[in-house]
Amino acid sequence: MNSEEQVASEDQSLIPQIEEPAFGWTPYAERINGRFAMIGFVALLSIELITGVDFFTWLGVR
Repeated sequence: MNSEEQVASEDQSLIPQIEEPAFGWTPYAERINGRFAMIGFVALLSIELITGVDFFTWLGVR
């Protein structure tokens, strides 16, 4: 092991290892929420394009 590898391994040992929470704002949960939001948005746009009726009219707001 040369000196650069030794310094790199020492730097890694100084980083605290934090456990991932079982619930809440985890990267996995954020990724899944983002994917479902994108699917919902594309579905909404598709419905508007197919029917010709916008979302607010469909809800009865307008």
